[in-house]
Amino acid sequence: MQGGPMQGGPMPGAPMPGGHMPGQMFGQMGGAPPQGGYAPYGGGYPGAYGAPPPAANDPMWGYFTAIAGQDGEVDAEELQKCLTQAGFTGSYSPFSLESCRIMIAMLDRDYTGKMGFNEFKELFVALNGWKQNFMMFDQDRSGTVEPRELSQAINAMGFRVSPQALNVIIQRYNKGGRIFFDDYVACCVKLRTLTENFRRRDTMQQGSVTFQYDDFILCSMAV
Repeated sequence: MQGGPMQGGPMPGAPMPGGHMPGQMFGQMGGAPPQGGYAPYGGGYPGAYGAPPPAANDPMWGYFTAIAGQDGEVDAEELQKCLTQAGFTGSYSPFSLESCRIMIAMLDRDYTGKMGFNEFKELFVALNGWKQNFMMFDQDRSGTVEPRELSQAINAMGFRVSPQALNVIIQRYNKGGRIFFDDYVACCVKLRTLTENFRRRDTMQQGSVTFQYDDFILCSMAV
């Protein structure tokens, strides 16, 4: 496949620099995004394979255990309930169940449809950053941005896509010529996930990879 992310530099999709979003619990929960917005590309994910339990003083642990199922993980319905009850979206419309599914899929590296504690924390770092970015363009706090502003946001996050690809993205995520916050986050999730999948396979950083059919379906249909 030709094209792909810009060669070199930080992983695209990082939120713009700045502090965390205020809010009932997510100012404390999410914290300020680290440089680059996300965990280092290709880094490990502690907790997934027999790591010690998180520190009792971690401010997010209590929130996680309050919504996690008996298996100690969070599914899409539990995540939606958490985000809604916490008022994360503020005056914006709550996240749809479908958006919550793809949020989990973005970090669901074992394809269980659920996330553990470390993925839960990683998600809120990303969400806080995306909310900051969205609010920079949503000057009138209408809960929507214009298509050209979505294009600007995509470029600002480091994604380098063609005008044709941008047009497809805009057509996919706009409703009546506007992009709502829920759809904006869904777009960010998909761009980040597909870019990470591509870059993992582009080991020579040449901007092109070869997919087996089943691998392509796995990467694209997961989100």
